[in-house]
Parts: sequence; C-alpha cells; structure tokens
Amino acid sequence: MKRIVFFDIDGTLTRGATSGAYLANLLGHGRAMEEAEAAYARGEIDNDEVCRIDAAGYAGHSTEELFGMLEDMPLVDGVARAVEAVHAAGGEAHIASLAWGVVAAYLCKRYGFDGYVGSELEMEDGVCTGGVALALEGEGKCAYARELCVSRGIDFDACIAIGDSRSDIPLFELVGTSVAFNATGEAERAATHVYRGTDIAEALALALEWVGWGRVRSNPS
Repeated sequence: MKRIVFFDIDGTLTRGATSGAYLANLLGHGRAMEEAEAAYARGEIDNDEVCRIDAAGYAGHSTEELFGMLEDMPLVDGVARAVEAVHAAGGEAHIASLAWGVVAAYLCKRYGFDGYVGSELEMEDGVCTGGVALALEGEGKCAYARELCVSRGIDFDACIAIGDSRSDIPLFELVGTSVAFNATGEAERAATHVYRGTDIAEALALALEWVGWGRVRSNPS
C-alpha cells in the first residue's frame, strides 16, 4: 500500500530554536521574532502576524544566501534515516510546516524529501522584498495533504504525520496515524502515538511498526 509521511519542521526536525528564530538571529531581528513566536504559542496572534514581523528582516537576501545560513541549523538526530526508511518502504516523505518554504526547500535538497508546503516569503528576481507571499495556517497542511492523496489515489488513513504543536492537530485528525514528537499536551492528546526523545527516525519507527510498514535502520546517520 502506498503511503505518505508528513513531517513538521519547527520543534520536530529542528533542535533547540525554531528555524525562524535561528535565521532571525543571523539576520539581526532575533528578539522581535522570539517575542512573536511566544505570542503565537500563547494564542495571542496568528501565523499571518508572525510572518509579517519576521519577513521584514529578510529584505534584500537571496535564496542562495539563506541556504548558506541554513547549513549549520541544529537538527534532531535521524533525519536522513527517516527519509530513507520511507523511501525504502515505497512511500513518499513530505514536509508540511508553517515555517518558511525556503527552509523546507533546503531540507528537501539536503535530505531528499519529496515535496513541501509552507509559508512563503515574497520574492522579486530571487531576492526577498521583506513582504509575505503566503502565511500558512494548520488547515493549509491538510489542503496540501488532500491534494497529494487525491492525485495519487491514496487513502488519508494510510498516511502518517509527525509534529509537535497545535498547528499539527488538523493534520493529525486527517491522517490515520500520527506521532506527537516532544509535543505540547494538546498535540499529544490528538496523536495516535507519543514520542519523547532526540531521534526522528525512532519516532517514525513507532508509526511504521504500528502499520506494519517496515523498520528503520538503527545505525546513526
């Protein structure tokens, strides 16, 4: 049976700081981004407002520059092994995240994810304008998943989602199997599985073994 596994980025693939906070610190607006993310976590602002605050700091920077900055972004263990395990089982590994698409595109290039959906910076001739082209919300992840599943003839129940926060809950409710990865209590209650640890491949293994869809190699990558 063909399956798709959806991975969140911030708090799931990243270790420590979110990708937004990591890049904002390098770009010089780290404090503003830290305050915006805290307000979002408290439910005081939506992702549209977070994106607007953050995007201003990207003005004048190219995709190539941002890719270079992302090379040292701290990630959890096992990302390469997780993607390899999905592919070895004949499935697809996609990123579904509210983080900037440039971060997802970088991870696709580095690890071989098959596609992504995310918020998008406004660009002109490959350079950020400081504006927002798309501020994704949790339901946007579901729309992406639905489009993929319909186009490939895959049942939603056959899919897996891995995430850590309230923006992942709509996708958890759509797919058949979900893993809350070092997640908030709200996300854990919505998931079919809970993982607390440092290795995304181990978290994926919970779901893969549950659905009888293969195993993940234990050697580190």
